[in-house]
Amino acid sequence: MEPPRDQGLLRSDSIPEVGEDAAATVGMAETLSEEEQDELRKELAKVEEEIQTLSQVLAAKEKHLAEIKRKLGINSLQELRQNITKSWQDVTSTTAYKKTSETLSQAGQKASAAFSTVGSVITKKFEDVRNSPTFKSFEEKVENLKSKVGGSKPSGGDFGDVLNSAANASATETIAEQTQEETH
Repeated sequence: MEPPRDQGLLRSDSIPEVGEDAAATVGMAETLSEEEQDELRKELAKVEEEIQTLSQVLAAKEKHLAEIKRKLGINSLQELRQNITKSWQDVTSTTAYKKTSETLSQAGQKASAAFSTVGSVITKKFEDVRNSPTFKSFEEKVENLKSKVGGSKPSGGDFGDVLNSAANASATETIAEQTQEETH
């Protein structure tokens, strides 16, 4: 009989797995003949050796892969970009995405139509206000004030012209002040 080997998984005394009954494990080892135990140990050693060989092959393949990528100039950022692009293509080809996209498109069209309607209503209301007697009276008062302050100018200007000229005068004064400050 061979002396017990202490080589990781090749140990002759097995350790029960989590939830495994230790008594059942001991009893099972005792029911196997010496010959069966030797056969299982050989098989175990063979499987462990195969695993180690596969790990070495995998490491060599990964090293070769890295070398090929280096020669091709493929870096991590490019790989990430490719992965994201592929993932995005996968997502956009799903039925859920297509349905969601279609629903959002329809919602956008409806919202656009609603905003257009609201804009039309607001424009109409501004026209109504501008054509109201109160606004006409206010506009006349501004015209009178304009003619008193600015002297006589050709008539025909409306309230919009007054506002534009006031805004232009204000902007011109601001630019002149900035120019003076920069030259000093």
